[in-house]
Amino acid sequence: MKRLYFFILFLFLNGDFALADNWTRTEIDLYPNGIPGEISHTTSEYVGRQTVGDQSVVAVDKPELTMVAPKPEARNGAAVLIMPGGGYQHLAIDKEGFKVAERFAEVGITAFVLKYRMPLAANMDNPSTGPLQDAQQAMTVIRKNAEKWGLNNERIGVMGFSAGGHLASTVATHFKKPVQAVHSRKGLRPDFQILIYPVVSMTDGVTHEGSRTSLLGDNYDKGMIQRFSAEMNVTTNTPPAFIVHANDDKAVPVTNALNYHRALVNKRVPVQMLLLPDGGHGFGMRHPIDWFETMLSWMKAYGVVDNDET
Repeated sequence: MKRLYFFILFLFLNGDFALADNWTRTEIDLYPNGIPGEISHTTSEYVGRQTVGDQSVVAVDKPELTMVAPKPEARNGAAVLIMPGGGYQHLAIDKEGFKVAERFAEVGITAFVLKYRMPLAANMDNPSTGPLQDAQQAMTVIRKNAEKWGLNNERIGVMGFSAGGHLASTVATHFKKPVQAVHSRKGLRPDFQILIYPVVSMTDGVTHEGSRTSLLGDNYDKGMIQRFSAEMNVTTNTPPAFIVHANDDKAVPVTNALNYHRALVNKRVPVQMLLLPDGGHGFGMRHPIDWFETMLSWMKAYGVVDNDET
């Protein structure tokens, strides 16, 4: 009896028990006809660090898309594509993926967790665009199936943490530049973007060096720096943004968020930024300040969800 009690307590504290009946997980085939640009290789992926409620997936070479959806009657039509971080070397798939998706599902928002490929030269013909290719493919799949999944095609956005924030901001600023020509530019544009302690820039003194090296390699040029620095690619058509960053972030300088905020403001793109006094980097949902609730208020204010839907 005592063992059962502690098992139930563990599930409750880990967030996987009380609300499990309110949402479902569904695996979606991201590339049913094969991955364009893939090079035949030996599987490189493996599970890295594992702690309670947190798992790291390293050297991802097979992209996967997982839908975490509320019950059909509870869905409000909004959806978000979540990209976990990990410096383009691994993915914090639980802390910055599934745990966040489940929180969205609790309030009627359908979430999609993207396990995108790491930019490994042995696995793909163009490593620097591999993650973006997967993210754009995911946007295409979600929009194509929006009606079937009870989604509003005008309320589908992206969210990213750390290096996943870099990928999300790249999706938000590169929708007119499909990696695959078959993709519709209109369909690739997110309706909103949510960036949590994001890497945004590839410029010296601002970027996260590990992310830049993993994505661009050692022989990058100025053109690649500009292409993959989202603050340099903002236009008046860039989607509205919500940004969270801690002032004391030692891994990814808050300057990334500040510069992106400034670029959005200069182009009159609606943006709200929440600067936390502390918290460092990689806190996920585990911060004393509930930034998620502030984000939901922003989503309501900008019509992503209606005021009576969450």
